[in-house]
Order: sequence, then C-alpha cells, then structure tokens
Amino acid sequence: MKRTLILLYGVVCYAVFFATFLYAIGFIGNLWVPKGMDSAPTAPFATALLIDLGLLALFAVQHSVMARPAFKRAWTRLIPKSAERSTYTLFSSLALILLFWLWSPLGGTVWEVRDPTARAVLYAIYAFGWALLLYTTFLLNHFDLFGLRQVWLQFRGRPYTHLPFRTPTVYRWLRHPLYLAWLLTFWATPTMTLTHLLFAVMTTVYILLAIRWEERDLVAALPEYEDYRRRVPMLVPGILRRRRTEASGRTARTAVTR
Repeated sequence: MKRTLILLYGVVCYAVFFATFLYAIGFIGNLWVPKGMDSAPTAPFATALLIDLGLLALFAVQHSVMARPAFKRAWTRLIPKSAERSTYTLFSSLALILLFWLWSPLGGTVWEVRDPTARAVLYAIYAFGWALLLYTTFLLNHFDLFGLRQVWLQFRGRPYTHLPFRTPTVYRWLRHPLYLAWLLTFWATPTMTLTHLLFAVMTTVYILLAIRWEERDLVAALPEYEDYRRRVPMLVPGILRRRRTEASGRTARTAVTR
C-alpha cells in the first residue's frame, strides 16, 4: 500500500509540474493564458516591483535550498527518500504557480520589434528554446529529473541507482544546454517591457549563480566532471576554444614523440 501511495504521489507531482511547464510557455510569451507576464498593471510601480522581486526571490531560495545535499539529507528523515525528487518538483511548481498568480506587471516598454519577419524570428527562437529545454531533459533522463524514476523503482521494489555521467549530443558542445534553453525563452521576445526585462535579468543572474553552485556539487560527486568542465564551454559552443584544445593536444603529442 505504501509503495502504491508513493507512486501515485510521484505521478501527481509530475502532472502538476507538466501543467505548470505548459502554462509557463504562455505566461512568459503572453500567449493563450488568462494572465501573462505583461498583463495590464494593477498596482503602483514601487509596489509591483517589490512583489515581483519577492516572488522571484522566493522561487530562487526554494529552488536552491531544496537542491543542496545537506537539505536533502535532513529532508529525507521526514519523507521517504524515493519521494524526495518528486517533492522537490512539486514545491518548485507551486512556487511558480504562486508567481504566475501574484505577478504584478510594471508597465512600460524597453523595445518593440515591429518588422513582421523579425518578430517571427524571435518567436521561432522562443519556441526553439522551449523545445531545446524539453529535449535536453530527455538526453539525461527526463523521468529521473522529475522524480518518476525514483518512485517507480520503489514501487517495483528495486534499489535506486545513480545515473552514470554521460555527455550525449549537445552536452559534448556545452555543459549546460538546459540553462541556455531557459535563457532563450527569457530573452527572445519582440516586445521587451520593463516587467519582462526585470524577469529576464533576475532569472539570468540566478542561472549564472546556480551553475556555480551546481558545478561545485558535480565536481565533488563526479571525479570526471573537472576534466569535462575544463574542456567544454559552459553556455556558448566555443569553436575557438575547441581549436585551442586540439592544438594543445597536438603540441603535447609532438613533445612526447620527441
């Protein structure tokens, strides 16, 4: 019975996440949803700014603190270990839902692209960002990332095994294609309002900090990650960097043969 309940819990958490993910596409792009990021302002500028900063800070704290190994060790004394990732997914989704609900637009426009072709290109980049985001989760293990693999293994009575370190397709060119995808969705817009700019700047800062924290944990957990970090660019494929690495390799091989 306990195994079944944990499995159902994991499925519900995943369903909440996926609904939140779909709503986020409409919210950030101001498409199809009842309330988008750039809806009409309803509060004074200073009040709206404080609300939005508070919502972004709440998400950042939740998303970062619950991902720390020390918190996980303490948290799994209260909940089953197999449900930890599902719970993290659920809380992250709830933080986003709260942001969607209470978000307070600031008004004002920073830039607006009027050319139809240019607008179409920006919307295409926006769509590509979301597609890349989903694609990269499957390159690693989509169901492990969002907790379904953990609850399924628990349901089948099998021990959880950590995924091996792999660098499939785009991970050979850059270390964090998932974060690059997020950045594309944040910045690719034909109409950049003050509200959208605040959101894009703050989330970009958070992503850059999150990468630093995440890589510190990865280096500690995976001995091979340090070499991977040295060889592969972080967010932008580095053709010149690869050429320098290859040149260094050829120089080293030449020195050895001498």
